[in-house]
Amino acid sequence: MGDQHPIWRAAELREFGIALMYLMYKTETGIARPRSPSEINHSRKSLPVMKTGDKARICHSCDTRLARSNQGAQCAPCQAKARDRFNKPPAVPADFWNAEPLRTALENWHIGRLIRAYRHHPHHGPRALPQDVVARWLDITQTQLSRIESGPPVTNLDRLIPWARTLGVPSDLLWFKLQKETQAPPTAHAPPRAVEPSLPAAVQHAVFSPLGSTLPSSEDPDMTTLHAFRAADRQVGGGHLYPTITSYLQSALAPRLFGSQTNRGRTSIFTAAGGFTEMAGWMAHDAGHDQIARQHFRCSLDLARMGGDPHLAAHIYASMSHLSLHQDEPGKAISLARQGHAELADTPPAPALSARLYAMEARGLAALADGTACADALKHAEKALERCADDKPSPWVSPFDAGSLASEAARCMRQLGDLAEAERQARQIIKLRADSHTRSRAFARLLLVTVLIAQGRSDEACFQARETLNLIEGLSSHLVTQQLDELRALLQPHRANSTVAEFLPCLEQALRDRRGLYSWLSSDATGAG
Repeated sequence: MGDQHPIWRAAELREFGIALMYLMYKTETGIARPRSPSEINHSRKSLPVMKTGDKARICHSCDTRLARSNQGAQCAPCQAKARDRFNKPPAVPADFWNAEPLRTALENWHIGRLIRAYRHHPHHGPRALPQDVVARWLDITQTQLSRIESGPPVTNLDRLIPWARTLGVPSDLLWFKLQKETQAPPTAHAPPRAVEPSLPAAVQHAVFSPLGSTLPSSEDPDMTTLHAFRAADRQVGGGHLYPTITSYLQSALAPRLFGSQTNRGRTSIFTAAGGFTEMAGWMAHDAGHDQIARQHFRCSLDLARMGGDPHLAAHIYASMSHLSLHQDEPGKAISLARQGHAELADTPPAPALSARLYAMEARGLAALADGTACADALKHAEKALERCADDKPSPWVSPFDAGSLASEAARCMRQLGDLAEAERQARQIIKLRADSHTRSRAFARLLLVTVLIAQGRSDEACFQARETLNLIEGLSSHLVTQQLDELRALLQPHRANSTVAEFLPCLEQALRDRRGLYSWLSSDATGAG
């Protein structure tokens, strides 16, 4: 019977919608007729079709059956769990850290590559963790994380330590310690404590990193610490290290300076104090506090003379000359450089130190637009460096080499308007400076950028500037930030250039990020050290 009647035929075919329309038609007209093919097709499009042959849809995560209204690939509990996993880093098993990319990043001491390997670990599923999600965990922006993953290694312990803790990296796999060394160093104005000399955490990182493994060895603990500070300063900048070095002066050197022993055989304690105080002056200058730097330099000059080290005294004159140049006092800078030469009159030869003093004199002459005298001074500096193979200055004097001379010559040429020579010297600095000289390379690139802008090569300048932003991640230097501000002003007239217009927002963001690096020095720190 069901084979002949249209209702039973539709029901047998499971065309419930067709059967329902048939009943409605019959109720309204009282006439029963079969549906045409076009009506049947229209009904299939407009009404849901239920087929008993359809397979039930299951959750891809837990294999439970999905509700008919759920059009996704996961059930509601699994969807909630997926949303929650982005709120904080997930707990990972112990063998998670045995993955090859993670091991390689840990061996290379590169936190950026470590984070990238962490995001792409198979434990998180077929898709990598989004960069913006992990950046939120680390309290940075997605742009910053992108630069950190692809840029040079971050060396700032203030960032490495919280990031490692956030991701749950086992402490025994890290190249830095998470407990004892992470205690906050005393502030610059903390009262001195009579404690045994110890190497601060940021300095320890420089000593025990691959870059610091080439530090000169010394039996003198003060000299070893000084080399460590120099290595750390080149990598992370004076803004991070100034409070630490003043604390070292107060806690490690001051008790001995005013104690019964003023000479420990090889090195006068006054000379050591003078060397560290001069370095504190450079770090204060790098952090943007020139008046404090000037006070440190004057004090260090007195200490060097009391310690009987004329090379260190001449070196301090060169530092004071540099500071005068920065403060637009070229005449004073020239006078200080010549006073430094006078200190070397009756001492063993120190050609590298003489070259530095000539370079400072040349920069002062360039500022006075005396190109001929500037060129003569640079020639004297170059000749002095050629003689320095065998003659070594006092170990308390910072090195001055071909890269250092190229840096000063490039500034002279830019001051005198010789842009081609300034560009050549700037590229020479970048070529000569190793990866451990982060700040020097940053200064060289920024100098090159200003020269390229002056030559009308804005596109190339923006490329070099982007490279600089990647380079200075984690570098706390007010001088670098100041030059970035000047770069922004130089680029503003070129906003019509699409490359410049695209780069300026990146530069603005970098400046906003860096302004948070300089809150460490409060107004009452002026008497530090």
